[in-house]
Amino acid sequence: MPVFTDQMGRQITLDKPPRRIVSLVPSQTELLFDLGLQKRIAGLTKFCIHPAQARASKTIIGGTKQFHMERIHRLQPDLIVGNKEENYPEGIEELSRHYPVWMSDIYTLDHALAMIYSIGQLTDTQTQAATIAQQIAHAFAELTGKPTHRRVLYLIWHQPWMAAGKQTFIDHLLQRAGWQNAVTQSRYPQLTEADMRKLAPHCVLLSSEPFPFREKHIAHVKAILPQAKVLLVNGELFSWYGSRLRHSAPYLADLQKMLSFDCSNTGI
Repeated sequence: MPVFTDQMGRQITLDKPPRRIVSLVPSQTELLFDLGLQKRIAGLTKFCIHPAQARASKTIIGGTKQFHMERIHRLQPDLIVGNKEENYPEGIEELSRHYPVWMSDIYTLDHALAMIYSIGQLTDTQTQAATIAQQIAHAFAELTGKPTHRRVLYLIWHQPWMAAGKQTFIDHLLQRAGWQNAVTQSRYPQLTEADMRKLAPHCVLLSSEPFPFREKHIAHVKAILPQAKVLLVNGELFSWYGSRLRHSAPYLADLQKMLSFDCSNTGI
């Protein structure tokens, strides 16, 4: 019986390719669809918005931090796919008592590519997974991210302000684009307005998720950091570590050009 080790070092066994898969993570749900596994996906979360038809045709098993266990039990999955950061330990622990649960743990592009290859092995879609992973790797190889002194503050939440710090996938993509993360703390620290002024970022990126920043928030940030360029950015292309990464490198390249021009008067 094949044994698979996930990215948290946990092992599961599968006696055959899974036919009733539950995905607990939006970016990995999209990957499963892109691997051609539509008919084998039984359940997903309410946040699994890609592809657009996903939630209309599959059982919604709750959110990423709160599962409806009875719905999952009714589905009787033969594989559950989750993520260490996005899911809650107690829920994963409970599901692991009943079903094979494979967990990803992703901080870098290499971790993301390894996850894609692993999902391909788990689901017997190795060829499709390799194609997607190679497309992503090629796109990022084309991205020239020479290190600069441009400090970027990437905000993910409002009231309180929260930023993406070190030891996050977002920080890794900022580095791949050649930018310095203005935040030196790990994970997702809360910031006061005084903290933001001390960081003195050249540019502030307002993510579309998890908090849905809009145009109206640009003026608020500009009032705090009048010298900074403030932009709304597509959070999915900074934090979704599945097949959507095929679009991330070109997007970062466009932002590089924009920030290189727009931040040119900051003395960088």
